[in-house]
Amino acid sequence: QVQLVESGGGLVQAGASLRLSCTDSRRTSSNNGVGWFRQAPGKEREFVAGISWNGGQTQYADSVKGRFTISRDRSANTVFLQMDTLQPEDTAVYYCAAALRAYSSTARSDYRYWGQGTQVTVSP
Repeated sequence: QVQLVESGGGLVQAGASLRLSCTDSRRTSSNNGVGWFRQAPGKEREFVAGISWNGGQTQYADSVKGRFTISRDRSANTVFLQMDTLQPEDTAVYYCAAALRAYSSTARSDYRYWGQGTQVTVSP
């Protein structure tokens, strides 16, 4: 069974960068698409970025396109989310999730395994 652990969150000022990591400690998701989602207080969990099993295809929400970059290191069973030019509206708990297929999806229902989340707070 896939077990995902996120890290790298924190408190930063607007314009700063953070890099989130999502590691599969049981090394069983290397053939799965992986997505990053986020949930702000009082809002629905929303798709942020996704990557295919081999890193060949990526997807981004319009709100982060050009600022965030998703990548993966299959040998380390880790997926990264590089977040640049952070804005206060990026404040949320960020979750990674492993899809039930080789490619990512924007739909939460396509993901079976979820991490516990990591908090990102961006101050003005």
